[in-house]
Amino acid sequence: MIPPSRWRTEGGDWPNREASRFVAAGGVRWHVQVAGEGSVVLLLHGTGAASHSWRDIFPDLSRDYTLVAPDLPGHGFSSGIGAPTLPAMARAVAALLVELDLSPALIVGHSAGAAIGLRLAIDAYPVPVVSFNGALLPFPGIAAKLFPAMAKLLFVNPLVPAIFALQARGPGVVAGFLERATGSKIDARGVDLYARLFRRREHVAGALAMMANWDLAALAADFGRVRAPVQLVYGDRDAAIPPSVATEVAKRITGSTTLAMPGLGHLAHEEDPAAAIRIIRDAMAGRD
Repeated sequence: MIPPSRWRTEGGDWPNREASRFVAAGGVRWHVQVAGEGSVVLLLHGTGAASHSWRDIFPDLSRDYTLVAPDLPGHGFSSGIGAPTLPAMARAVAALLVELDLSPALIVGHSAGAAIGLRLAIDAYPVPVVSFNGALLPFPGIAAKLFPAMAKLLFVNPLVPAIFALQARGPGVVAGFLERATGSKIDARGVDLYARLFRRREHVAGALAMMANWDLAALAADFGRVRAPVQLVYGDRDAAIPPSVATEVAKRITGSTTLAMPGLGHLAHEEDPAAAIRIIRDAMAGRD
């Protein structure tokens, strides 16, 4: 559980803090941001991020919709869950929505958050999904087994999150890491928020645990059960998820579409929030 004192200090200037609340549901003590009125748009961030990922999208869209942006279990200011598998994460988010008494009209997910969103759409809420640079397919070949295994080995060593957190304190370390890992250049405010998270061993451990328990092959096997439109948005400079993932998933999900965000990387929605807002508004058109 995140101590209240940490929220007062590290979260004292958290983006859209006035929308923050803490809610217990599904075995998680959630930090979730809820704001606005009207149809519900659920925003799910990716591995290693938190609700700040939607910081520049939140104020605009909350004028017309009810936005729900949680810190996923083990991330940001939310507590973790035992085994953060993809189905378990989706069930936890569903429990949060039940506790909030809100049902999404649209699910928007970034990277691993898109996988959780698609799992939710298959199992609980058959509504449209917008995927920004979605991590929706297993890594090819040996990497499919190697990367989760490496994450698991790192996670079980209690020193690794602490070492990573210490390294993140070096000047320019986080900015350089983000650019190399994502192909994106985000503003100084965004870099500072990621650095704040990466300096916390609990957050790093939560991200590693999520990676260690991820199984995208099972999700891909259920693509045929998707019953609502899926828009697969990708940055053509994404260094983390190849744009080919979007085109391949589009072949497997009936009625899905792809949309490129030229010149942008894995954090495309943070690099160009105005474009992301237009995409989400277009997806919501006619659903009110």
